[in-house]
Amino acid sequence: MKESVYLMPGMAASPKIFEFLSFSDYYDVNYLSWIPPVKDESWRDYALRMSARVKHKKPILIGVSLGGILVQEMKNHLDCKKVIIISSVKSNEELPNHMKLAQWTNAHRLLPTQWIKNIETFALFVFGKGIQRRLEHYKRYLSERDPEYLNWAIDRLVNWNRNAPDQSVIHIHGAQDSVFPVKNIQDPFIKIEGDHAIILTKSDWFNKNLPKIMTENLADST
Repeated sequence: MKESVYLMPGMAASPKIFEFLSFSDYYDVNYLSWIPPVKDESWRDYALRMSARVKHKKPILIGVSLGGILVQEMKNHLDCKKVIIISSVKSNEELPNHMKLAQWTNAHRLLPTQWIKNIETFALFVFGKGIQRRLEHYKRYLSERDPEYLNWAIDRLVNWNRNAPDQSVIHIHGAQDSVFPVKNIQDPFIKIEGDHAIILTKSDWFNKNLPKIMTENLADST
């Protein structure tokens, strides 16, 4: 019987960010996309709605960046075989200082929604500084640019209320991540070379190592 895998992209990104990953026939691969949030919807309620899109028992959830936070919240509603996050955080303690500050000042709510019309600035915000040389290539991955969704997503990010990591979550992180600096990331995690967009820039590493990461100890969780 195949293992079911669900892939959740990062903020504003489409499932195209996974296009360089290769999975064997052993896996039934499913791609999730962001759905419009209800006004002021909590992470819990949003994750519950997203969990309804998971149609298999004991899935492996893989989330990138903000999608990594979402799959951790979905874990509260699903009996998951494994949760893997990439370029993400396991608790609000791992957020960079300016995001922690925004929790108290609400400075993030002052961001003009018009900034998303500047695709260069938007792409840097989503993927990190490491993409500058290939900006035109990366634009194609940005599919969610609705201001209401983005305002909600940024607010949920800086106000995530998980203050202790789930030790069962597997965390893969880039050593040069400019969105979530590695200096804030707590053990356990797997550090590899690369910036925030390692899901795109380090696909060879993932194709070599992700199958082993997904199958390790799976027998223990059945």
